[in-house]
Amino acid sequence: MSGTAPRENLRPIGTTSDRTVYYDEDRGTYHTWCEDGAYEPVSTALLMTVSSVLGVEPDDLEALSECVEPDALNALFIHWRGDEPRVGDGSVSFTFSQCSVTVRSDGEIIIDPTRQQGTPAGD
Repeated sequence: MSGTAPRENLRPIGTTSDRTVYYDEDRGTYHTWCEDGAYEPVSTALLMTVSSVLGVEPDDLEALSECVEPDALNALFIHWRGDEPRVGDGSVSFTFSQCSVTVRSDGEIIIDPTRQQGTPAGD
């Protein structure tokens, strides 16, 4: 697992593409981590995880390119594949298929299906 291990409050709920998906009951969010050196681009990991969380086929999701440029997203996180060294920390957040999505430099993908990006918590 890249960077950070799952926190104790995360409960495993299933797998997608050989990646465990965890649920945080306190926040209502889903989490997964991409492996360092894994060949799969972040855009594919994101599509597979969101489709698993929403219980739909990846083809039934909106086009990722409507929310973010997939090639740019992959380039930002290319260090996961081992092609480039990791430089710095950070994250990218956006709305995809009615979910707030955050991709972190440590390999974590966070999905909040109850809230779109920019919507305050509790609304």
